[in-house]
Amino acid sequence: MPKFLLPSAAALLLAGCAIGFGFGDVPPGTPRDQVLARMGAPSRVVRLPNGGERLQYTLQPAGQYAWMVDLDASGKVVAARQVLTERDFHRIVPGEWTRADIEREFGPPARVEGVGSWNGPIWTYRWRDMGGADMFYSVYFDAQGIVRRAHPSMEVRDRFFDRS
Repeated sequence: MPKFLLPSAAALLLAGCAIGFGFGDVPPGTPRDQVLARMGAPSRVVRLPNGGERLQYTLQPAGQYAWMVDLDASGKVVAARQVLTERDFHRIVPGEWTRADIEREFGPPARVEGVGSWNGPIWTYRWRDMGGADMFYSVYFDAQGIVRRAHPSMEVRDRFFDRS
């Protein structure tokens, strides 16, 4: 099996498992221990300003989904949702949002890059739009970690890997 197929197959398997768990079907009021028993360990846990926490389950860098399960201060589910969506990305406010805001709302990116024409990191998330198109969403930070630009773009597959 070619080396590039193994990570792709693993990502697809994980995506299928995660989607099968029904992340969005976690009802409000579910205790934290039941969430962990059902979904497993999160990719990351983030403290929320209200004293609760967010369990982040992401399929980045290979997948196109990230689920956030918000718990209140007593450890009960308040909300569970998939956040790599056009609607959620449109919430980003350049000049106001910071790296911490992006990490809290979307989890870790698929890629962190830099280019000569931009003085700061560029975070890129993989996602799928409502029409089923594979997309990227890029967030540009300045040197102080403030979002300065954010925009979607199409993910164009490399024909080298499409040998069907």
